[in-house]
Amino acid sequence: NRVLLADGLIELQVIGTSPEAVECRVVQPGVVRSRQGIHVPGAKLRVRAMDEADFAAAEWAALHGIDFVGLSFVRTAEDIGELRDHLKSRGSDAHLIAKIEKAEALDRLDEIVSAADGVMVARGDLGVETDIARLAVAQKEIVNIARRHRKPVIVATQMLDSMQNSPLPTRAEVTDVANAVLDGADACMLSGETAIGRFPLESVAMMHRIALAAEEYAGSSARDAGESSEKVVRGGNDETITESTALHAGCIAAEVDAKLLIVASHSGKTALRISKHRFHMPTVGVSANAAALRRMALYWGIIPLPQAPVAESDRLLDFVAQWGLEQQLLHAGDLIVTIHGTGLPDSRHNAILVQRVTDS
Repeated sequence: NRVLLADGLIELQVIGTSPEAVECRVVQPGVVRSRQGIHVPGAKLRVRAMDEADFAAAEWAALHGIDFVGLSFVRTAEDIGELRDHLKSRGSDAHLIAKIEKAEALDRLDEIVSAADGVMVARGDLGVETDIARLAVAQKEIVNIARRHRKPVIVATQMLDSMQNSPLPTRAEVTDVANAVLDGADACMLSGETAIGRFPLESVAMMHRIALAAEEYAGSSARDAGESSEKVVRGGNDETITESTALHAGCIAAEVDAKLLIVASHSGKTALRISKHRFHMPTVGVSANAAALRRMALYWGIIPLPQAPVAESDRLLDFVAQWGLEQQLLHAGDLIVTIHGTGLPDSRHNAILVQRVTDS
């Protein structure tokens, strides 16, 4: 067997084993930092996704009201269910991010993405556990399936790796970040660049610039809106009513050239549905639920706005309009589209309002 360390940069060859130890010969040397992972490519280990340390971390997350919990080395939907049940038993409704790092996970992507609240393309471990030549293809597949399931997706690992020691990225890294944005990722994540790198602020600023440039290009085409509109599931239940209303609110906003889309959502799910359609006008998410507002920060294109008077539609419009004027996102005469419930029995998000901003 081969044994890989440091995301595959160091390679060992097993030459002997005993019940207590494994003896290896160094094939590819390198520097080993503390707490780095060990991989045996191709091996299917008979271990659970969660160990005692993971359960202890979950206990801490529940105690401190953490909004997102990531689970490493997910292989099945049952792994997600185990963590969710454990958190719920401790009174936590934290959203679960499945880190896709194993070959087995790629074989069960649909069921894992369906069970989780979001996914991470954890390219470091995934590039070790699978054929690295297919890593870009795997990334696109994961992003596409997450978008189809209306789940947020994060792309991570070595996005601007050279900026650990350089104030500027390589051209390949710039292209990598831009392609992740164009693929439809909700977020790109820095790790070593900001954790141990010499240029953490410059890394964040550079990723921001690249993402803005990529989104400006994406916004000039109708590709995303056209793709998403074909994927609405038909039916008459609450979920499909909300899905359809979200889609058509965005379409109306685009048709009338509205400068802002407002979505009132208790749980944040409707904001996520709006996000997945990739409408290219600013979208403000409002909620009386503070945890939902924090979660909206992960959703593509959603600006969470706290302290909005969600229960009063007239005051809500005035509140958001005043904020938009102050942020120079709005001007007098601009149109705003709002999606919300009517307050009628059994209503969900079944109302769309188009209103004009005034000076007062």
